[in-house]
Amino acid sequence: MKFLNFSRIDGSATKIGCEFEGRCLDIGEVIKAGLINAPDLNSIEDALLWNDGLLGLEKLLKPFLDESNSNNGIPTLEWTEVRFLTPVFRPQKIIGIGLNYHDHAEEVGLPKPQEPLLFAMFANTVIGPEDEIIVPAISDQIDFEAEMGVVIGKKCRNVSTEESMDYVAGYTIVNDVSARDLQFSDNQWVRGKSIDTFAPMGPCLATTSSLANGDGLDISLRLNGHTMQQSNTSNLIFKVPELVSYVSQVLTLEPGDVISTGTPGGVGFSRTPPVFMQAGDIVEIDLEGVGTLRNKVAVE
Repeated sequence: MKFLNFSRIDGSATKIGCEFEGRCLDIGEVIKAGLINAPDLNSIEDALLWNDGLLGLEKLLKPFLDESNSNNGIPTLEWTEVRFLTPVFRPQKIIGIGLNYHDHAEEVGLPKPQEPLLFAMFANTVIGPEDEIIVPAISDQIDFEAEMGVVIGKKCRNVSTEESMDYVAGYTIVNDVSARDLQFSDNQWVRGKSIDTFAPMGPCLATTSSLANGDGLDISLRLNGHTMQQSNTSNLIFKVPELVSYVSQVLTLEPGDVISTGTPGGVGFSRTPPVFMQAGDIVEIDLEGVGTLRNKVAVE
């Protein structure tokens, strides 16, 4: 099932919805009408923090949706009436994974890591679909990175690989935007990865019930309509169950935390000549089973 945070195009408050028969179902209206037994939920984050969690909400919705159709008064919206928002507004933690695709390791000429390479990003970086990626004055080497994001659904610490998927709510798309000049001059990645607007996420959260452990999904990125990255999550060096387990050995993962699983080959700095994003560019990332994350680039 695909969940989304959205507002009406007319600028109404944030709402939680899901895809239903090619339209957007307003879950808040379903709850208010007493059609399912759930507390007031206004966002995916509300659902993640609810005792039964997002997957509990999915279990409540499934029988209701199986018995319903879009002609029986259920409150649905055309996609043209909806503005997609980021599925997680202020994650407590965003953990990036470096050098985690076989094809990316090959293109940059580095050995494949023996263990996942972790780095941190912060909530100031998060923006939603159609929001602008802002190129800061301090950098002119802004690169794109198509990534699958893993959204944590339940608190966990020291979980095994075998049990780790019990703590995953689902998947979204992350563009791990990087200021390469800052990243490489610093010899660590915090400054180059943590600039405002540098982690677009969306357009929805697709649950594990539909995408299982996230393996075998096509992922691609287009810059101004030209395909720059094209791969499959089967090329991940460390897969989702391993990543969740590994990160949980280091820190406690909370509902709404995001693990961005790394980018495939084709990034801008590895090209000859290098390709960096400029004001006016349109960057689009497709992830099978999730959708398309689209953002425009602007200058500070």
